[in-house]
Amino acid sequence: MHLLLFLVTLLTTTLAGVTLARNTFLSAYLLPFELLRQPLAQVWLALRPGLWYAGPFLAVLTVHEFGHYFTARYNRIGATLPYFIPLPLGFGTFGAVIRIKDRIYSRREFFDVGLAGPLAGFVVAVAVLAYGLTHLPPLDYLFRIHPDYRIYGTEYARHAYQNLPAGSVLTLGQPLLFQGMAALLADPARLPHPNEVLHYPVLVAGVFSLFFTALNLLPIGQLDGGHIVYGLLGTRRAARVSLVLFVGFIFYAGLGLFSLTSDTDTWLYGAGPYALYLWAVLRRAMPTARRALLLAAAVWLGQIALSSGFPGLEGNPGWLLFGLLLARATGIFHPPAPDERPLSAGRKVLGWVMLVIFVLCFAPSPVVIQ
Repeated sequence: MHLLLFLVTLLTTTLAGVTLARNTFLSAYLLPFELLRQPLAQVWLALRPGLWYAGPFLAVLTVHEFGHYFTARYNRIGATLPYFIPLPLGFGTFGAVIRIKDRIYSRREFFDVGLAGPLAGFVVAVAVLAYGLTHLPPLDYLFRIHPDYRIYGTEYARHAYQNLPAGSVLTLGQPLLFQGMAALLADPARLPHPNEVLHYPVLVAGVFSLFFTALNLLPIGQLDGGHIVYGLLGTRRAARVSLVLFVGFIFYAGLGLFSLTSDTDTWLYGAGPYALYLWAVLRRAMPTARRALLLAAAVWLGQIALSSGFPGLEGNPGWLLFGLLLARATGIFHPPAPDERPLSAGRKVLGWVMLVIFVLCFAPSPVVIQ
């Protein structure tokens, strides 16, 4: 089962890489599975560009999950091999997970198992980005993949994108780490404009790897970052941090959806579902229904006030789904362990370093539609 899921994920992720080369990423509901009906030689030629995305990206995910696996086994905690999750659209995969089969008895074990995955994956993600930035293709690369190009780099992007209709341009969010590594390692003459990064599969694999690393390092609940914060702070203080960050996360995600200037249809068709959404996610954050209702009202009123006062201020509605998964599936709060002894000084330092890595890898909007 593990091998089968990996092979299917390799296929879907490779097809997602093909959509990058074709400039159709996220523009279709399903990946181009029709390529598989061609003769074998043509299938290989069609899929080869996608492997430049799938190979590095899945390498990061694999190392991440085996970091968890081997650390769990080292601590004599039963764990399964990674289950890869194929996705027939977008990124090509929803990541991978391992299942812990035994109870974890100490704060240290939670910390070690939670930290090992993102730390191992981060090292490989940095290596992927370093390779991509130091092996950028020559200046005629965009011309070769799109023969109608006549102007390259920033000049092309400036002329080509300024007159396109809204919603037709995809741009990758660039985390602080990517920006710093690009400034240090890349040839400025070859470095693509932000609107063109999607045409460079290795760079996309590196940026998405940073994004998935940051996603796992969110210090909320039972995500890897939640395990780390629990190890650093203990049950009570970690719960407070998780609650504040989760509410802030939901506040940012829904920012800009409603304001005093929103049209009637937005309020008529959107207000009811959004109110139910806030209740569904924030009910898990509060001990009583009354407090959850008050918190939901405060969040919504705050969003409306901020959006009305600053009309250009917008969050990222795509995070709302992830917030729902956190609240209803993984949980907002970290469970306590029987052994609550504090971590060693070295582990504490490493834990704070990982939170700095989270800041360097996180992009509020990993894919921006302009």
